[in-house]
Amino acid sequence: MITKKEAEFEEWKRKTRLKQLFPQWIEEIKKNFRLIAASIILLIIATSLDYVAGNYVTKVGSAQSSDLILDYIPALDLSIIFIYLFLIVVSLIFIYPLIFNVKKLHLAIAHFSLLIMVRSIFMSLTHLKTPATAVVVKFPDLLSKLVFENDLFFSGHTAIPLVGFFLFKESKIRWFFLASSITLGATALLMHRHYSIDVAAAFFIVYGTFKIGEKLFQKIENIN
Repeated sequence: MITKKEAEFEEWKRKTRLKQLFPQWIEEIKKNFRLIAASIILLIIATSLDYVAGNYVTKVGSAQSSDLILDYIPALDLSIIFIYLFLIVVSLIFIYPLIFNVKKLHLAIAHFSLLIMVRSIFMSLTHLKTPATAVVVKFPDLLSKLVFENDLFFSGHTAIPLVGFFLFKESKIRWFFLASSITLGATALLMHRHYSIDVAAAFFIVYGTFKIGEKLFQKIENIN
């Protein structure tokens, strides 16, 4: 058994480590401040573009299509997974580097923003409507204005977790992001919220977008 003195010593070591880590965290924030600020501006642009594109496709979606997979599976209401696992994933993409690896915070924001911008362009070019059999999803009120209909190609629920998988390749959390991508992609299909091509294409588009982002953001870091 651990004695009282040993327990007190362990607690003292833990507090000491925290006191040492906090100044280091502040220093990393200061060191990367310009990159973090630039990435936040990019995020605002991406969110604005997504909002415009989302409203556009909601209005112009004009046709529904048959689908080899959806035609043979019943629609299931998996809203809890579709909504809350997705929100957890998006939150972790920012919170994980903020707490554990500040050097990558601006990269997480920038890669996420680039993907949103690319997706906004793709879905604006595709005027398909959400499948008629799709389960109706109600996001929490604060987020409902950022949720649209007919924003199909490509699946954001599949794509966004993959950003975490590629970005945090040195950490075990990457496997959580990969599992989340597969789970949310399957959920989107089972709920008939996406056509199968929306989910399948996401894996390839995210890989390409991430590789482009890697080269682009590395050049920006070198300039900084």
